[in-house]
Amino acid sequence: MTPHLPAVSSSSTTTTSRAAAAAAAPPSSPHQYRRRRRRRVPGCLRPRAASVRCCAAAAPAPQAAVPAAARAEATTRVFVVSDLHTDYPENMEWVRRLPAEVGAGKGEGVDALVVAGDVAETRDNFARTMEMLRDGFAAVFYVPGNHDLWLRREGGRYMDSLEKLTALLDACSELGVDTGPRTIGDLGIIPLFSWYHKSFDKEKDVSSVRVPSLEMACKDFHACQWPSDLTNDDEALALYFDKLNDKNHDATEEVKSSSKQILTFSHFVPRQELCPEKRMLYYPYLPKVIGSDFLERRLRDIHSNRKDGGACHVFGHTHFCWDSVVDEIRYVQAPLAYPRERKRRMNGEGWLPFCVYRDGFNPEIYPALWSDYYNKNKREPENTQLAPWVASHFARYHKFH
Repeated sequence: MTPHLPAVSSSSTTTTSRAAAAAAAPPSSPHQYRRRRRRRVPGCLRPRAASVRCCAAAAPAPQAAVPAAARAEATTRVFVVSDLHTDYPENMEWVRRLPAEVGAGKGEGVDALVVAGDVAETRDNFARTMEMLRDGFAAVFYVPGNHDLWLRREGGRYMDSLEKLTALLDACSELGVDTGPRTIGDLGIIPLFSWYHKSFDKEKDVSSVRVPSLEMACKDFHACQWPSDLTNDDEALALYFDKLNDKNHDATEEVKSSSKQILTFSHFVPRQELCPEKRMLYYPYLPKVIGSDFLERRLRDIHSNRKDGGACHVFGHTHFCWDSVVDEIRYVQAPLAYPRERKRRMNGEGWLPFCVYRDGFNPEIYPALWSDYYNKNKREPENTQLAPWVASHFARYHKFH
């Protein structure tokens, strides 16, 4: 995700923090979740009545979770990951190790990888990353994220971010990376293009502290460039990207009719419930730059006739590990994210990429920190009292500014 805030420092007011979009851990230790044993939850893909049933994105590493014999028997495995950010050397090395660690190519069947955006900031790193992934998996699917369309390190190669988008899609075509709908075994996989809009945020704003503006905190406003009729100030960009999916209408309908189960995926967030409340966030304006109502309507139309756990949507962008069910659709986020985030607040690297499908959607789960939190605690969108860790952050921030 892109929001950056000035770091707490007595000597500088311009240093940025890559962790500004992150929420601190809720008031319980994340380590307790990692100690839990794997469990099979019958019907884990179904919500209870009108409530939101939260599962966990943090599944164990595929090698550890699946015995060799089971891997040989499986005909289709689908792994998911988002926010690779391979401009970081540590992340590029993780990608380089990935096929061997996952076991792609071992045994019979097909291993596919779904990449939900934010691969790399530069086109060259993007191409290197996707080539390595394509070499390691029988099929790779991709949708663009916001970092993928940044121009600040491209040396004037592209006139605007739409031209870079075309270049990335051309690179995918050359490498054999899917950016359109396709069926793998009995599973239909449908990429959905999207962008965020401010009106996606429907919850009450935090007013007790002075929050930096979106233009100051979100680098997209400076690192992306758009034609004059497309801006981040309204819904124009979100609508433009949503309409890009229309060109895949016929292929989408064919996949829907020929698949027993459907996995859609996007980079951006389809529902605000899939992000912590503003009072929990170091940057409370985050929900204004994460999601799209157009996206939710489109994916819900695709999944409209899927029942009994046959519908799943994968997303990225916020870097929060997530697995929950809302209105009979399972929502999963499995981010690699930034190296410092993995060390500070995430599930580590061992569970990635998350195997969401193994001849059927995988019901074996570990709790992910935030979706598990909301399984136990009711969401209170009208409550704007800052969480203690956020209040402490703002107290330090204003002390030096």
